[in-house]
Amino acid sequence: MSSNLVDLDSWRALPAAQQPDWPDRGELDKVVAELGGLPPLVFAGECDQLKEQLAAVARGEAFVLQGGDCAETFAGATADNVRQKLKTLLQMAIVLTYAGRVPVVKIGRVAGQFAKPRSKPTEVRNGVELPAYRGDMVNGFDFTPEARMPDPWRLLKAYHSSAVTLNLARAFTKGGYADLRQVHAWNQDFVAESPAGRRYEQLAREIDQALAFMRACRAEPEEFHTVEFYSSHEALILDYDRALTRIDSRTGLPYDVSAHMVWIGERTRQLDGAHVDFFAKIRNPIGVKLGPTTTPDEALALVDKLNPANEAGRLTFITRMGASKIREHLPALVKEVTASGARVAWICDPMHGNTFEAPSGHKTRRVDDVLDEVAGFFEVHRSLGTHPGGIHIEFTGDDVTECVGGGHEINEADLATRYETACDPRLNRGQSLDLAFRVAELYRG
Repeated sequence: MSSNLVDLDSWRALPAAQQPDWPDRGELDKVVAELGGLPPLVFAGECDQLKEQLAAVARGEAFVLQGGDCAETFAGATADNVRQKLKTLLQMAIVLTYAGRVPVVKIGRVAGQFAKPRSKPTEVRNGVELPAYRGDMVNGFDFTPEARMPDPWRLLKAYHSSAVTLNLARAFTKGGYADLRQVHAWNQDFVAESPAGRRYEQLAREIDQALAFMRACRAEPEEFHTVEFYSSHEALILDYDRALTRIDSRTGLPYDVSAHMVWIGERTRQLDGAHVDFFAKIRNPIGVKLGPTTTPDEALALVDKLNPANEAGRLTFITRMGASKIREHLPALVKEVTASGARVAWICDPMHGNTFEAPSGHKTRRVDDVLDEVAGFFEVHRSLGTHPGGIHIEFTGDDVTECVGGGHEINEADLATRYETACDPRLNRGQSLDLAFRVAELYRG
């Protein structure tokens, strides 16, 4: 067991990108020691269960719907917020399940998505320079020297906030709230009310008939009333995820029990870096974000480092190319990785490559660009005979005005109305459901 523990710290000797500049290492050590003694947020067996479901995705037998906040906030860990997010995710999933005729693996960007990589370490406003906001796990959003000072005790708050969120998610998904007929009724409301929804009446009607048929047959499987729901986050702050790594009593293997699945971001996937080294040691299902500059050789080297045993379900590549680049850059990656025999799942993140700044200064995204990137993702996989394994989106269950376009059209002048994100712009509920129905059409097409 001790050799496992020694191995788990080899990342400390390597360059670690995007880590906070903690003012007091002694305080950080105290926090890490406390985190090390706390109960796991998830269990290794649940991580293995998700790995099996992602293996089905890699084989082309399932589809992933992964989504949630760009950056969670401590203030956002409320019953209403968690319920609205889950409700939207479940509504999207029922449409995708029916259209794709395959199980949909539901993974939230929840209960740990409290840290964000930043393009610059500092932010300047009116001649004042302060550390950039790196997420509630690290520092505060307010532009004051006090708020922006990295505080290691926030790691502890992130743990407790994650525990609350997971507890709520488990209650909602197991306690009848996720009942399939109820979720479908919510979707019927969306179809009736939304200008975009009218084009989905046919699909909604088909789902209705399928459910009525099941009811007539008295088919009442348990799966109609509860759902499996998994948590995930970008494991950016290595001290936090290392402190929450435990040796599984069943197998003697290390798992990061802060989430079922963790991923490495585009800015931290250096082959000789700390993140890749740490991820190589934990046994969770893991993801890596791949941007448009990724070469096939880099992707293959990541496979060798992170999944040397070529275990299906272990490694997911989450591509974030941008609508204008996906058709050009994705084919070579998919072709070479597939030719190597590597068993990976491919998921499309259509958000991060499509961000721009509106004249008002708000970061935003066009819904049409998001849809176009997903369409490009499907086209590439169809042309290569590979499986478009899922989508990874930033969304909220609220009626925010952060992305432009959609059925209830939001234009750039509307952005200030309800711009509430702590970092990147998210799809609102209507835009998210619009996306699900459009992906359903792509799946059937």
